Amino acid sequence: MTFSFKPAIRKWASLGLASCLLAACHHETQQGTSAAAHTQPRSGQLTQRQAIEQSSPTATAGGDSAAAAGARTTAVANIAGAGGTTTAGATAAAGATAATIDIIVGRNDTLDRIFRKLQLNLSDLANLRSMPGIKTHMDNLRLGESLHFVYRDDELDGFERRLNENETLKVIRGPGGLRADVLQNPLEGRTRTVRGVIDRSLFEAVTAAGAHDQTAVNLADMFQWDIDFILDVQPGDSFVVTYRELYQNGVYVKDGPVLAASFVNQGRPYFAVRYVDSEGAARYFTPDGRSLHKAFLRAPVEFTRISSRFNSARHHPILNLIRAHKGIDYAAPMGTPVRAAGDGRVGYAGPKGGYGNVVEIEHSRSITTVYGHLSRFAKGTRVGAHVTQGQVIAYVGMTGLATGPHLHYEYRVNGVFKNPQTVPLPDASPIEARFREDFLAKSAPLLTTLQAPIGPALVSR
Repeated sequence: MTFSFKPAIRKWASLGLASCLLAACHHETQQGTSAAAHTQPRSGQLTQRQAIEQSSPTATAGGDSAAAAGARTTAVANIAGAGGTTTAGATAAAGATAATIDIIVGRNDTLDRIFRKLQLNLSDLANLRSMPGIKTHMDNLRLGESLHFVYRDDELDGFERRLNENETLKVIRGPGGLRADVLQNPLEGRTRTVRGVIDRSLFEAVTAAGAHDQTAVNLADMFQWDIDFILDVQPGDSFVVTYRELYQNGVYVKDGPVLAASFVNQGRPYFAVRYVDSEGAARYFTPDGRSLHKAFLRAPVEFTRISSRFNSARHHPILNLIRAHKGIDYAAPMGTPVRAAGDGRVGYAGPKGGYGNVVEIEHSRSITTVYGHLSRFAKGTRVGAHVTQGQVIAYVGMTGLATGPHLHYEYRVNGVFKNPQTVPLPDASPIEARFREDFLAKSAPLLTTLQAPIGPALVSR
């Protein structure tokens, strides 16, 4: 790919910045461009794509010895973009006629605004949007994503956008005009099994075992109906997890889904295996086909620490007297989302004495859950509204009788307070009979991976 500094000079000069650019050119020619070559694009910035320039087989064609050696001139100027002040870079090589640039999408950016900012021909954008199946890939830009442009003067020569991990939109100009294709970037999955023992935290133990944070999160999500990972996990607890690692062109991308796992919590083992039925639904079950998904979550908040466990005779920090504490207090930063522990209907939402702002949800089986000391309610949280398990209903605060921001959580059965950590939770439905035989056949080899003997090779692929 060849490059030209002239189009960029013309565009920026129209913004009254030509003198700044020329001064920058002179300074950069004196100082060199090694630092600019290592600059990475940041949110709200336009940055020259050095890697393509350096790898282009035609970048030195027709140039002199200096151009052949890769000598370049870099200029930088600030221009006002839709998302705020942005930084642009352009690179010139002798005899080049095209320019290439990466744009990091800012707030409220659209392709129309970006084309106008680059002074590109809007008819090119219109032609792309008129192509069958392409318009949807041209709209709904994501804040912070990178868009790659190649252009000559005001004419678009190429455009590239990563749609997702598996697909890339690529536009090139050929003899017949612009052509757009969606290229497939398939991910390769590799099965891996790791095991570890918790010393201080689940995240540290998973990382030490050779996996990544996403697998730790997946473990907590899988077992969240049986284990309160905020309160229950103790040093000495152990796990074995078989999961997928995802690669693209031989390069690691991320941890994929957990296929099977075991977790020993305070001496009690729990098992889970992933099953995808013939309709494409993926869920986790115990080895005998009972769903891990129960009617209630053990904890209605995430990533927090506990300040006060369930205690039937606690010294109240404000009232200075012994007062029964019929629930769990989760200390958390102000504004932490609070989740509905189960499906139900909002029976009350508003202020109530020492609870401060409180939400009460009525569930089946005469179960009520209570969420107190809230700073505010989520949109749609009102009396009579139906909520689903995991739905954000409010946010942590310190209203009412509270010494600091935290959530007070109660679980009541027929009006009687129960310990949310230990109360038996109603099971969800088991695997459907029509899928049971297939489930048992597919889960057996996955469960076998969890039984590998513990030895020097704690990590196996």
